[in-house]
Amino acid sequence: MGTSLLSVLAVAFVLGIKHATEPDHVIAVSTVASRTKRLGSACLAGVFWGIGHTATLFSIGMILLLLKQEIPEKWAMSLEFLVGAMIVYLGVGSVFSYKKRKIHVHPHAHGEVVHNHFHSHERTETHNHPHQDVSYAKSLIIGLVHGLAGSAGMVLLTMSTVTSVWQAAVYILIFGAGTVLGMFLCTMMIGIPFVLSAKKSGLHQSLTRLVGGISTAFGCYYMYQVGVTEGLFRLW
Repeated sequence: MGTSLLSVLAVAFVLGIKHATEPDHVIAVSTVASRTKRLGSACLAGVFWGIGHTATLFSIGMILLLLKQEIPEKWAMSLEFLVGAMIVYLGVGSVFSYKKRKIHVHPHAHGEVVHNHFHSHERTETHNHPHQDVSYAKSLIIGLVHGLAGSAGMVLLTMSTVTSVWQAAVYILIFGAGTVLGMFLCTMMIGIPFVLSAKKSGLHQSLTRLVGGISTAFGCYYMYQVGVTEGLFRLW
């Protein structure tokens, strides 16, 4: 592997990190990370987002590259519009999440250690509950959808950067590794205030609703920008 290709792959890794920090990515996954009371859960949410994003980019990107095809503009913009709708959905879900939960505090034991535990009876009225407070499946799906929307740009970027299919495959995977790391770091930063406020139910609820409100507003703006400013409605 030549020095020039190594340099290209290094750039791909850095671009992947930068790509993870784009506002629509961070805002979407923040609605998941905001539910956490543990920093490790927030970080894993970011990792699953990155895995989903990379899986879609790689599979769709390689198919298009092998067929030497591009995603039609109207389809690419439709996928971008779908991302906006998903962000709105996630935001609204965060805003109203506490209305679906019956939050209260109760003593909770781990072996011989007893502590107060904020608990939701969203699915059950009993106190037998799992401790996973972040949906990794949701993070994975968010990443998959974002990957679909980014496939068109990824193919164009890859075609302009490398000269063979195997190089394209490596490029996309390295880019994906960068997005995984970037989103890991982003969700870690996002998760910190929610972890610190975990024992203050009112503050935690306010922060979650704030994130939901920002997500909803940004999603509406994103759909408007794609639909009107970028001309999606005219294309259809």
